[in-house]
Amino acid sequence: MEPILETRDLTVAFGGHTAVGGVSVKVMPRTFTSIIGPNGAGKTTFFNLLSGQLRPTGGQVLLGGKDITSLSPARRTRMGIGRSFQITNVFPSLTVLENVRLAVQAQAGIYYKLFASPAKYAAFEEKAHALLETVLLKGKNASLAKHLAHGEKRKLEIAMLLALETELLLLDEPTAGMSLEEVPAILEVIRKIKAEGNRTILLIEHKMDMVLDLSDRLMVLFHGKLLAEDTPETIMQDERVQSAYLGGMYDDAS
Repeated sequence: MEPILETRDLTVAFGGHTAVGGVSVKVMPRTFTSIIGPNGAGKTTFFNLLSGQLRPTGGQVLLGGKDITSLSPARRTRMGIGRSFQITNVFPSLTVLENVRLAVQAQAGIYYKLFASPAKYAAFEEKAHALLETVLLKGKNASLAKHLAHGEKRKLEIAMLLALETELLLLDEPTAGMSLEEVPAILEVIRKIKAEGNRTILLIEHKMDMVLDLSDRLMVLFHGKLLAEDTPETIMQDERVQSAYLGGMYDDAS
């Protein structure tokens, strides 16, 4: 089976600092892989290289065997890469339903017309309702996005990401800024998406209980380099990982 995503000696340097150095990985379709490592290890920079927010200074990114290294973020999205960010990115003055419906319309290539009949968008709204049910926001359809709690905004962002129908999801610390009470709901949402079995997921997350619960594979970045990649069980027993990272994990997660 061909990997859905592959990097070959992927590198980016800022001045004299190499933020990601020679990372080569293969991600197989419909797997769940978490990327872990201490703060400053290069995790978000690596995501930025995958999604096109950054151009590498060396190496390649391949999607389904095609070299996408020089493509824009928009082109990569159309080819199947969806990306969430640490900071929520929703339309605060629109309702929850409107946010997701606009994402559904964007995926369909239909632009919003302010004075068009709502009936015209019935199919889009139906899909938006289904996505909101997936992310456990069914009862918040009419709420303005700006009135949602932080954890609810994260769920809304995930619904908008799912609306793009990308096969590969890059989730960058989806629990960032959440209270302990909000985390289980996001965990349930991500678990539901994984259970559907039709997407490949890459997750950056500091909460190791969540990582170990969800992941098929773990990648460990340290000082911008790939320190280890394997099953969670093997990684947790790796002495290199323990000495380089695990000892300070909970300090970094705060």
